Amino acid sequence: MSAVRESKSLSGIATNNSPNAQQLEKTAPPHLGLVCITFSKEVRFRTITRTRYLELPEEQRETALKVLYRDNLQRLDLALTFCVRNSLRLYRMTSNLFPMSDWEDEVGATVLEKMSADLAKIGQRAARLGIRMVLHPDQYVVLSSDSPQVVASSIKILDRHARTLDLLGLPRSSWSLMNIHGGKSQRPDQLVGVISELPENIKSRLTLENDEHAYSTREILEVCQRADVPLVFDAHHHICHENLESYDDPNVAEMFYAARETWDKPEWQLVHISNGEEAFQDRKHSDLITAMPSVYREAPWIEVEAKHKEEAIAHLRSWWLQ
Repeated sequence: MSAVRESKSLSGIATNNSPNAQQLEKTAPPHLGLVCITFSKEVRFRTITRTRYLELPEEQRETALKVLYRDNLQRLDLALTFCVRNSLRLYRMTSNLFPMSDWEDEVGATVLEKMSADLAKIGQRAARLGIRMVLHPDQYVVLSSDSPQVVASSIKILDRHARTLDLLGLPRSSWSLMNIHGGKSQRPDQLVGVISELPENIKSRLTLENDEHAYSTREILEVCQRADVPLVFDAHHHICHENLESYDDPNVAEMFYAARETWDKPEWQLVHISNGEEAFQDRKHSDLITAMPSVYREAPWIEVEAKHKEEAIAHLRSWWLQ
């Protein structure tokens, strides 16, 4: 698909390469984002387990990763095409896009560096289309751990992801954020201290999210304020943690606005939505989104965390954005 045809298919979506050009009018509806894959088989990614990788003879590892990475890069390009076709401007990449790229033998990292020109083309296409690409590193990233080894490993994982975003040509800012949870509870000083010493390519993209267990919205808000990083507000995590009976409880709006204050560019504020599978406060995600906080109409960017992915986005558009 040509750049001209793509820009038309996005129905007026800006194609300026600079994130600074992504200014949202107050009347614009929120942009709903796809998380990693589609419910259909259209957007899927390959992987390799560490066990399988270590079973390979050392002389075969580079070739195996090269084939896998090129395949996943093509699938990432297809994900952008899917976003174009469905008028999506927000896409969360899978944290396992390039498996083993942070492994200690450096084979995966070397393969990615050799593919830098190909990665740059994908980033340029996303910028041209005005598609915001973000990332959520996996659960093993725990910057507040008691273990220095776990903290060091977490920073290494973040560094690898940051380098991948650099290779894609994505900006070092919260436009191309890397979002993590606070990790071990009751360790705000540890968390703030570690964040303050992170390399610029990580810290400039880092955001923190409230969760149901370890860090309430108010607790992680304080960390974000002290560490000078944005807060990604998750309304469902919030109602679960606070035992609230409605997304329209005044405290939801209060925390939404407090989170907005942590963003240097309020028009970049990103939030999450999910619904409980069997009950309102069920932590398991539902197939579709059938309840939304009223205040989310003021959210510029919303990641839709529902099992049915693009079908959930279409359903949400049908009843909430119309």
